[in-house]
Amino acid sequence: MLQNSESNMHPGQFEFIQVTQENFKENDIDLNSLPFFEGGATHEKDTGAHEEFTEHGEFTNNHIDLNANPFSESGATHEQDTTGGAHEEFIEHGEFTNNHIDLNAHPFSESGATHEQDTGGAHEEFIEHGEFTNNHIDLNAHPFSESENHVMQEENITCECFPSQGEEIQPKKINILSNEQRNAIYLALLRRSVNGKLKKNTSREVATLFSVSMRTVQRVWKRSKENMKNGVTDVSHKRTKNCGRKRIQIDLDHFRSIPLQERKTIRDAANALKVSTSVLSRNLKSGDIRRHSNAIKPFLSEENKKGRLQFCLDMLDKESLPHDPKFHDMQNVIHIDEKWFDLSKKCETYYLLADEEEPHRTCKSKNFVTKVMFLAAVARPRFDGQGNVTFSGKIGIYPFITKEPAKRSSVNRVAGTLETKAMTSVKRDTVRSYLIEKVIRDIRAKWPREDMHKLICIQQDNARTHVDPKDIEFCQAAQQSGFDIQLMCQPPNSPDMNVLDLGFFRALQSLRYKKVAKTIDDLVNAVEETFENYPVEKLNNIFLTLQLCMMETMKVKDSNAYKLPHIGKDGLERRGQLPIQIKCDAGLVNSVYEFLNEV
Repeated sequence: MLQNSESNMHPGQFEFIQVTQENFKENDIDLNSLPFFEGGATHEKDTGAHEEFTEHGEFTNNHIDLNANPFSESGATHEQDTTGGAHEEFIEHGEFTNNHIDLNAHPFSESGATHEQDTGGAHEEFIEHGEFTNNHIDLNAHPFSESENHVMQEENITCECFPSQGEEIQPKKINILSNEQRNAIYLALLRRSVNGKLKKNTSREVATLFSVSMRTVQRVWKRSKENMKNGVTDVSHKRTKNCGRKRIQIDLDHFRSIPLQERKTIRDAANALKVSTSVLSRNLKSGDIRRHSNAIKPFLSEENKKGRLQFCLDMLDKESLPHDPKFHDMQNVIHIDEKWFDLSKKCETYYLLADEEEPHRTCKSKNFVTKVMFLAAVARPRFDGQGNVTFSGKIGIYPFITKEPAKRSSVNRVAGTLETKAMTSVKRDTVRSYLIEKVIRDIRAKWPREDMHKLICIQQDNARTHVDPKDIEFCQAAQQSGFDIQLMCQPPNSPDMNVLDLGFFRALQSLRYKKVAKTIDDLVNAVEETFENYPVEKLNNIFLTLQLCMMETMKVKDSNAYKLPHIGKDGLERRGQLPIQIKCDAGLVNSVYEFLNEV
């Protein structure tokens, strides 16, 4: 220990004294017997010896009071070197409490607290081992090697909690239970409950079963009590809408006020709203905004509007009027129309491998791609009671092409070889010849025998090249072989009243682009093959869509601005509930009659 030196010593100097058994009272270190000088904690002698005692601390009433300033990590060291170089290491970790050494907060290190003094070869070992009793050092007991083991265990725990220098800190994984797991825990608790109360150790049992903490199980049970409404319990977590960064909400009224020309793309609309494109993309996904493809529709005059409504009324089954109106089954109506099919598109989209060569396509002019016009004729398919197709409804598709001999030789063929050429101009005589020589011929060959004596109507649009319904040449050909075939025209400017323009041609063209065609012959074969392979069930659905469009036309009356209706035809077909005729409201039909009378 340190004691104030003689009067000839400078203030703040101490001399080293040896701690003996007399300084210990009742197994405690009594520091009162060791008078300290208030000045400081260092003592330097002329011999060059140095002593460093309490690095941090405060002297109070001749005691060492270290509560305010605990020892540093290096501890309180005392070294004295006189001739022999004596060393002393005193109390590496600890804390003084009530004039005693309190070591609860800072356990001894493995080496213990050692004190060595070498003066002429003398050695002293101070407090190498000890035992803690009532938070004090008990030195009467035997050397405590068990405390060393305890210290080693403490150090092992510390090493596990705090990684060594250079070791990467692994973030702790938070186990968040899903709603399914929370429901499973709740059901397990519910099965073990009695009258809505849990037995003793039930929470612990379920926690062990699901490998979660007991507090987690208790929170699930508490949430089930709080969220019970009408006999239904919800134990779902609250993280779905309460965690993460808050989403930016757009002003829907501001969005509505933006001109349509400024919101044709997501980027344009985002710039107008002064938000990022990701914000609008999330709103698009959530359904707050939607993408719309707007097609130009024909302009309707007053006569066109009345003609459309009258056509819809004519398509109603006369036997169902007036109480239970429904549309005609349309099994005796054949729809015909023309359609251009291109040899290739200006822009194609392919999916290639990373090292795959990109295709190279060329043509003489992108504005004049080779194309062929086709005349298509379809009727409504028919099925038996088991759903088998008895009549496909596909009368035929006919290309407007000619065969001409080559006038001169080339690298591809010799002169005189027949070449397929597309007709560049289709006139009324051409259309009449196709109707008589091709369409009527195939109708006679494919029409169901049981209906050959019934009226057959061929519906066409009002194109100038189409044949007049009272054309003499056509009427003579249409009455042969016992058939009664008549021409009829759909309302002007009404492509939605024809199944070909309503959906058949669009689907046919999409399927045709899946086939490779390099010449006109390839194009003709591809279109004809696509026509024959088109699903009959899809064609029947288009006829039902036509009836739905007629009903929507009667609802809007003086316009063609209506949304294409959907009734889930595929699902109805799977359940065997697909109707043949669409029913109409009697009040709707009466309102259309009143509207036509007023106009």
